[in-house]
Amino acid sequence: MSEPATLGIAVAFLAGLLSFLSPCVLPLVPSYIGFVTGMSLDEVQVRRRAALGHALLFVFGFSLVFVILGASATALGRALLYYQVWLERVGGALIVLFGLYCLGAFRLSALTRERRLHFRDKPLGYLGSVLVGMAFGAGWTPCIGPVLGAILGLAATTGDVQRGMLVLAAYSAGLAVPFLLAAAAIERFLDWFQRFRRYLPWVMRVSGVLLVVVGGLMVTGEFTRLAGWLRGLTPDFLLQRL
Repeated sequence: MSEPATLGIAVAFLAGLLSFLSPCVLPLVPSYIGFVTGMSLDEVQVRRRAALGHALLFVFGFSLVFVILGASATALGRALLYYQVWLERVGGALIVLFGLYCLGAFRLSALTRERRLHFRDKPLGYLGSVLVGMAFGAGWTPCIGPVLGAILGLAATTGDVQRGMLVLAAYSAGLAVPFLLAAAAIERFLDWFQRFRRYLPWVMRVSGVLLVVVGGLMVTGEFTRLAGWLRGLTPDFLLQRL
């Protein structure tokens, strides 16, 4: 795997974690868990195996959508391979704009409009959990829209469909792992959330700074150089597994 792609996967995973911690995802996690499993929070604590099964299918649903989006974005980038340098610069500029949006520098109604699909009752049991996950992925909430858009821009510059899918799979993992942990230990999650909620505004700021830095590196062509420098710091036994 190339160095920029490896660094892109790390950035995508971190972006997924920040998306989970965003102010319009994290506070809704207990509601998502209750809706997806069809259980109250007390029932989730008792029937952990069933709750985790529903959570896994929900995660699979939105991950599938994100990976397909990544493949589509990369396919477009591959079609424009002749203009790869300019594609990376334009993509970097867009990522910087998404970062500035997260920092509150400006507002766009297209990014703040919610596109989630709403269900009154979750359909079809376990299959319903997959469908709800896909609906979540297809109509992301306003907070993760800019971050996901930036990761799609990063995937488009990889020039390889498989790598682009891997970048979005890493983003999905960053969003999915803490969700699954919350479903497996909902009472501990609720205790932790009460302590963490005061820091929610900073999550968007950290996301914005990350996107501005990554976008700036791509615009200036330093993203590849940074990946090479980080590779030199990576132990050989890890490089053999990348």
